[in-house]
Amino acid sequence: MNIDKNILIMILGMGLVTYIPRCLPLLLLAKRKMPDWVTDWLSFVPIAIFCALVFPELFTTGSPAKLDFFNKKLLVSIPVFIFALKSKSLGLTVIFGMFLFWLIGGT
Repeated sequence: MNIDKNILIMILGMGLVTYIPRCLPLLLLAKRKMPDWVTDWLSFVPIAIFCALVFPELFTTGSPAKLDFFNKKLLVSIPVFIFALKSKSLGLTVIFGMFLFWLIGGT
């Protein structure tokens, strides 16, 4: 197998560009005590990312996207959310959500 040198350099460069921003903070901040306000602020990052990924899928349809409060995905998400609160089981919640989505003929 013959690999073009430019492609190999590009792959290695992309790997470095991806790895360095993840590694540097870990190396620089691992031994430091973070202020409480920073720790509190960072605790909201996963929730914000989750909301940014899920909400457009639940509340919009079509291209260009338009607001739709009767989207099948949103209608399924309500009982699934209640089920998740009651069961506290990620696996069962995923299976329940998939079942409901299949039941209403979602795509």
